[in-house]
Amino acid sequence: MRKYKAAILGATGMVGQKFIQMLSQHEWFKITSLAASERRIGKFYGDEVDWKVSANIPEEVKDIEMLPMDPKAIDADIVFSALPSDTARKVEGEFASHGFVVASNASAYRMEEDVPLVIPEVNPEHLALIEIQKKNRGWDGFIVTNPNCTAIMLVISLKPLMDLGLKNVKVATMQALSGAGYPGVPSLAITDNIIPFIKGEEDKVENEPLKLLGKFNGEKIEFAPISVSASCHRVPVIDGHTEAVWAGFDKDVSVEEVIEAFNSLRPLDLPTSPEKVIIVRKEPDRPQPRFDRDEGNGMSVSVGRIRKDSSSTIKYIVMGHNTVRGAAGASILNAELMIKEKLI
Repeated sequence: MRKYKAAILGATGMVGQKFIQMLSQHEWFKITSLAASERRIGKFYGDEVDWKVSANIPEEVKDIEMLPMDPKAIDADIVFSALPSDTARKVEGEFASHGFVVASNASAYRMEEDVPLVIPEVNPEHLALIEIQKKNRGWDGFIVTNPNCTAIMLVISLKPLMDLGLKNVKVATMQALSGAGYPGVPSLAITDNIIPFIKGEEDKVENEPLKLLGKFNGEKIEFAPISVSASCHRVPVIDGHTEAVWAGFDKDVSVEEVIEAFNSLRPLDLPTSPEKVIIVRKEPDRPQPRFDRDEGNGMSVSVGRIRKDSSSTIKYIVMGHNTVRGAAGASILNAELMIKEKLI
């Protein structure tokens, strides 16, 4: 199989670095272009970037000259966006209008009616929105987005529960520092502390699942008929978002039924897909970020402490790697799905 040329927008940030780390080892993609802010244009990536993801910058990107975020300057089959949302709105639209396929980790277009918000194991059929998007906007290319890093862990665990009559969800999150980027939260603010507020996070966690779990009716997504209530918190963990979930159903549901449902979510035949999408932990004190975030190379989601709260409510803990499954890995898996579906 030929390798697809990949560009990364926002290549110097934490998510951009994670894209580079994952794509540099990828059998389907070859990094050909790195785009960054104006002050870095013309400089070599290895000279300019303080690498945060691991100890060493991959050799193949050290001597890549950073380019402007201009469609005319980029040669790629697919563009991965790790841009902040305020920048992504303008830049991603420009790339799509110039014929590029954009796999975005930004929130700018996630809730747009004609833009797919996709988790491949959850709602691959939502890619049908692409043709509607291109027609609506007059674009030769298109944008596909992945969810918020917290919402994606939650929704993967909720998808198999939909057939059991899921009606309402309450979730309290314990979110890792890497979710705030680098340098993120000041050390004196988070050491010996929990911050019970993350700007804009609760709205994303409450709204994105409704689109992700909704149905495509041929024209648009009909949102799932469930409610989600979230309380989001930053905790002193480096990587791995942990979430306490209360799932309410329209009937009596047993723990055994929920476990069977979790185990029913099947992986895809794609390079970045893990062998198990959901790993059910039987230990009473798991999942834990330190021990479980790298399961499935960071692409598996772990659940545990599955127990009754009432006859129609099950509570459990779900945890996943926020910069892998919740960010760069999510966009890469979306791109793999688009290749499989011959959209790239």
